Amino acid sequence: MSGAFSFGSYYPGSGPLYRLDPRTKLLGGIAFMVIALAARDFAALGVLAASVVALYLVSGVPAGRAARSVAPLLAIVAVVSVLNLFTGQGGAVLVRLGPLAISEGGVRLFAFTGLRTLLMMCAMSLVTLTTLTLDLTSAVERLLAPLGRFGFPAHEVGMMLGIALRFMPQLAAELQTTYRAQVSRGARAAAGPLGAVRMLSSVSVPLFASIFRHAETLSQAMDARCYHGEQGRTRMHPLRFGARDAVAAALLVALAAAVVLVGLLP
Repeated sequence: MSGAFSFGSYYPGSGPLYRLDPRTKLLGGIAFMVIALAARDFAALGVLAASVVALYLVSGVPAGRAARSVAPLLAIVAVVSVLNLFTGQGGAVLVRLGPLAISEGGVRLFAFTGLRTLLMMCAMSLVTLTTLTLDLTSAVERLLAPLGRFGFPAHEVGMMLGIALRFMPQLAAELQTTYRAQVSRGARAAAGPLGAVRMLSSVSVPLFASIFRHAETLSQAMDARCYHGEQGRTRMHPLRFGARDAVAAALLVALAAAVVLVGLLP
């Protein structure tokens, strides 16, 4: 069932990216997003796109699995792009819809924002595809550990992130099951936006009931196992940075420099 929604799901493999420290991959994904936000033209995005393609080839993740991982998030890309289509100004006006106008600058901003957002999502999706959920949880906990001196619950935040990533495919599977159950009982979506809202309301109630039931089961299981947070917890495989992590950091710095240089070219 998770094949319909694989964002946040781990794909087994043994490539170079799998052997990196999860903290390196998490920080690298965040750094890639910052670099993408700093890009100012399509040439810089071309460099980033080439790097994303190269990373997926090195990881060994099949193209179909990578596409399924990003597909559920394309709605966000579409919404962000369309908003910029009407807000971007500059150049000749191509289409005028009452008070709204689509100009050449808006079309350029539409394509630029959509591509940049898609690249950022592909990069973060690769992080989840090549990293176990428990490793991501440990990475977040270790990175936030210095804030624990000020009372910040680093372990709890990492645990919540891990649970959220684990339940995303489960939530999609529950939504699919609930929808099919409603259809089998004669529920039909009427045409138009109003019909879609009615169908969504009929599905949301049993869906949230199922989510709360799973959450209650999880809390009972944690209580039964005497879970007390990070108190007295040990690790079989402690996180350690290695030479490959230094190489990955150097490559990321080189990518940032390439984006800056491309942006400076006339």
